[in-house]
Amino acid sequence: MAKILIIDDERSIRNTMKDILTYEGHEVLVAENGMEGLVMFKTEKPDVVFCDIKMPQIDGLEVLERIKEFSTTTPIIIISGHGTIDTAIEAIKKGAYDFIEKPLDLNRILITIKNATDKHRLVQETQSLKCKVSKKYEMIGHSEALEHVKSIIDKVAPSDARVLITGPNGSGKELVARQLHEKSDRRDNAFVEVNCAAIPFELIESELFGHEKGSFTSAIKQKKGKFELAHTGTIFLDEIGDMSLSAQAKVLRVLQENKISRIGSDSDIHVDVRVIAATNKNLKEEIAKGNFREDLYHRLSVIIIHVPPLKERTEDIDDLVQHFTEEICAEMRIPSKQFAPEAIDLMKQYEWTGNIRELRNVVERLIILCNSPIKAEDIELYH
Repeated sequence: MAKILIIDDERSIRNTMKDILTYEGHEVLVAENGMEGLVMFKTEKPDVVFCDIKMPQIDGLEVLERIKEFSTTTPIIIISGHGTIDTAIEAIKKGAYDFIEKPLDLNRILITIKNATDKHRLVQETQSLKCKVSKKYEMIGHSEALEHVKSIIDKVAPSDARVLITGPNGSGKELVARQLHEKSDRRDNAFVEVNCAAIPFELIESELFGHEKGSFTSAIKQKKGKFELAHTGTIFLDEIGDMSLSAQAKVLRVLQENKISRIGSDSDIHVDVRVIAATNKNLKEEIAKGNFREDLYHRLSVIIIHVPPLKERTEDIDDLVQHFTEEICAEMRIPSKQFAPEAIDLMKQYEWTGNIRELRNVVERLIILCNSPIKAEDIELYH
């Protein structure tokens, strides 16, 4: 059942609604004017608000605007005995969930509450899931090298500048791309990831740009490409150094003209996409070998962010081990385990050629096979 706040200067309306909704099992709060209603909203945090328009001191539309400053998700239903279409439209534009005219219809009120609470719950669940996703891609550590990367992200993310992320495998290039997206104005739109190394050369263009039905043997239906799916969002071209030269030429055209053309189509499709690329290769060396287009490199590398290997930021290992331990133990639904200080010190001496990915695998192995606290001899045995 919902917690419902009723703001109305008519005592009969307040009492009638309170009696009915209390009988239906809801928790009901009442306020006789807008100022009192705003105070109760801040302190009680109701699930749904019913607010009259014509009230002393401040009217319902102003109450609506002020509540929206505190909470953009709480459903607010405007009620009025002097309703007009213009008033209803203005209320909806200002963020009202619904507009109900007096005399109030009981069935209409109950249906509106159900729909409003269902929507509110879904919005909260969505926000919770987004929060979990954001934490999944959190950058863990406090080393000077990592703080430098974070500071660049903070400066670059709000812009639409193209970014080339470099660094060895497993160092966290995808996390940088995710942070750039999450801290940008495109955060509520799609983040589309393409692993250029995992897609066969003959299929990469179809994956990126899509195809029309019948454009080649296995094209049994029309397919949208990754650039089209990322429209108004971000596309992350991971391991771009492994992309074929023909696909590179088409990506260059997208960057120049903001247009794509599906395979088998003569028409262009406009796309508004922020491009972030990553590679573990030295692209200047690949250019010298003829494997990568120099003009594409310059288009992609407006901003270059280098992610250092783990061996260059060993002071992050403390934070990473703790983070992975809590995460893995939660996934396995077991009590959290501890690492002895000498075990952490020993881990800082290793090369970690697989970087953060290797470290997480080792932590998971130790959690499964060892008792708490995990000691230095356990590291030597299972590293």
